Amino acid sequence: MTASIVATKQRRPLRSRLLGFWAILVYAWLFAPIVVVVAFSFNRPAGKFNTAWNEFTLDNWADPFKRQDLTDSLITSLQVAAAAAFVATIFGGLMALATSRYEFRGKGFVNILTVLPLTSPEIVLGSSLFTLFFARDLGLGFTTVVIAHIMFCLSFVALTVQARVRGFDWSFEDAAMDLGSTPWRTFRTVTFPLILPGIAAAALLSFALSIDDYIITSFVAGDATTTFPMRIFNAAKTEIPAQVNVIASMILLVAVALMAIGAWRTLKQEKA
Repeated sequence: MTASIVATKQRRPLRSRLLGFWAILVYAWLFAPIVVVVAFSFNRPAGKFNTAWNEFTLDNWADPFKRQDLTDSLITSLQVAAAAAFVATIFGGLMALATSRYEFRGKGFVNILTVLPLTSPEIVLGSSLFTLFFARDLGLGFTTVVIAHIMFCLSFVALTVQARVRGFDWSFEDAAMDLGSTPWRTFRTVTFPLILPGIAAAALLSFALSIDDYIITSFVAGDATTTFPMRIFNAAKTEIPAQVNVIASMILLVAVALMAIGAWRTLKQEKA
């Protein structure tokens, strides 16, 4: 019996080392494409395709917006993402508050509809939206892309805010109104500040999902609107300029900076 216990204790360190080794392999597999994208932003391509390392250079970063077509498509993606995230955050936040705070008939059905876009393949959503817009004779373009992005971002926002609101103590609202506060003032001064971190996270998530989407956008963009992912996919047939890697690295740096700021503020609040 004692020998068995000793053998088990001796095997645990080996299992821990193996687990750590596999964890390192998984993280390396996940982050390898990101490392390649950043590394090749400093490459001077020998031809039209920036896929083979040739020579280190900083010229790409000196003029990241050299290609006007890439710059225009990036601006379009930022405009679509900003509009979609703004609208989806408002309506998704209100949906989360309604479904978490109140009981009403059909609440379960509303929750199912909220989750449905997350479980449906993007090609199904894209083709369905294309059919809807085509049947209503709506011209495909910037507006239809924004509508489509609002639709799938809405679910992410609602579920993210619901996770924040789930542990909220609604007696704070009752106490404020007992002290004479109006419903709007109660929401503005009590509820909103407490759920603001969840709303901010939902807004950033929806912005990232919108700027990254290709499949749904390709169905509803038409010929007049081209987002950054669409431009990269179309250009990959003829050339892949180094500016693609530079702009992608810039987006990555902004995302990491926002995450670092959020983590710093969280640690600061915990210490306070």
